[in-house]
Amino acid sequence: MTSPPKIVIAHRGASGYLPEHTLPAYALAHGMGADFIEPDLVLTKDGHLICLHDIYLQATTNVEQLFPERARDDGRWYAADFTLEETRRLQAEERLGSRFPKGASRFAVPAFTEMIELVQGLNERTGRNVGIYPELKAPAWHREEGLPMEEALLEVLRRYGYLDEEAPIFVQSFEEGSLRRLRDLGSGLRQVFLMAEVDQYRHFLSSEGIAGIAEFADGIGPAKTMLERQPELVDWAHDAGLTVHPYTFRADQVPGRYDSHEAELDRFLFDLGVDGVFTDFPDRARAVLDR
Repeated sequence: MTSPPKIVIAHRGASGYLPEHTLPAYALAHGMGADFIEPDLVLTKDGHLICLHDIYLQATTNVEQLFPERARDDGRWYAADFTLEETRRLQAEERLGSRFPKGASRFAVPAFTEMIELVQGLNERTGRNVGIYPELKAPAWHREEGLPMEEALLEVLRRYGYLDEEAPIFVQSFEEGSLRRLRDLGSGLRQVFLMAEVDQYRHFLSSEGIAGIAEFADGIGPAKTMLERQPELVDWAHDAGLTVHPYTFRADQVPGRYDSHEAELDRFLFDLGVDGVFTDFPDRARAVLDR
């Protein structure tokens, strides 16, 4: 049986070139040959999903300048305290000073619906079928705030046709409970359980632990260092019917143990046999797969 082709997942868009989670970064990723484009999602005060990596706004926007009095007691400006219209007033900025110049050009914080419409529009014009790979950020925290994410996500996906069986979509979360909730709500979506290098995921790092993930997910998204330390995780996942999409590959942050970014990609895609990679530089991963 032929294995499915390995995929390139544009991490926060083509975020190695343009500010993360902006429509230009998503458009560039599409043009660079990404198979899937990843929007991180949080909810606004009035229940709209927006594309943002953090539940707070100050790391990648000018919220401190526009709304200086709106920080919580911990000194952070939370997206859940702002309406969609208020977030539209913000300017999105580069997270890493070594990449796109801070303050150069103008970028907005997009709504999830705007990201979807961009991708679908580009698909229509190019004849491609690039998918979306949304991540629910801190869903348990959102629920405590009275903003349930899973229902909001499924409503948007239903509206745009992503609940169809063949729709090009994966949904991901670091929270097992959120993925189980999506299942309980009747979701047939392909779900990916993200795992970080922290203690709460240690009990999954065995053949039995990985097999148990198949109860609520269709794949795993581990930190790439987890696979370097335990390469057998890939085979255990495949034996359990799970895909493996490690994160994050960055051409400007290549670990010293690799001679080049391409050598690192080769190690994971071909030596370890993962099914796809999250990357800030989708053109570079595309070139490796197309060699």
